[in-house]
Amino acid sequence: MTISVYEASVGVFMPYLRNLSGLLDHASAYARARNIDPAVLLGMRLYPNMYSLKQQVGEANRHAIACCALLAGHEPLSFGDIEPDLDELKRRIEATTDFVQSLPRAAIDEAGDKEVVFTFKSGAQRAFTGRSLLLGFSVPQFFFHVTTAYDILRHAGVDLVKKDFLGPPRPA
Repeated sequence: MTISVYEASVGVFMPYLRNLSGLLDHASAYARARNIDPAVLLGMRLYPNMYSLKQQVGEANRHAIACCALLAGHEPLSFGDIEPDLDELKRRIEATTDFVQSLPRAAIDEAGDKEVVFTFKSGAQRAFTGRSLLLGFSVPQFFFHVTTAYDILRHAGVDLVKKDFLGPPRPA
């Protein structure tokens, strides 16, 4: 069996972005039910030097966007400097899914051996092949941030289960 670069990127990012949006729905409902300012949840982190929930969601979006844009040879989507609340984070996830799905499948599928350069927030750059970017960097980074967002919400008391992280069963 062969899996395409598109299936290993867009096909993996899409359902987990939707699940991440669902986690934020749970966070919003939790905050309303307990009369908690949602900003408290957005600012939570697992350890003082780790990213907050808001930053974890932002990084999950960023890795999906950057990876797919680099593979497709397109400029990445960027968001303004507006401080996001829960609704804005959900809009950004939706914009991310729209952007990723708008990229040409053929260009992504052909990018496995193409050299791409990832630019870190610091401005430092690192060259990859499309395949090594996807499998050795972007997918692990993406899942780290989605998992940490889930863990922050669980730690905050939001009633989540593994199914909320994994989402509904997908066809084989």
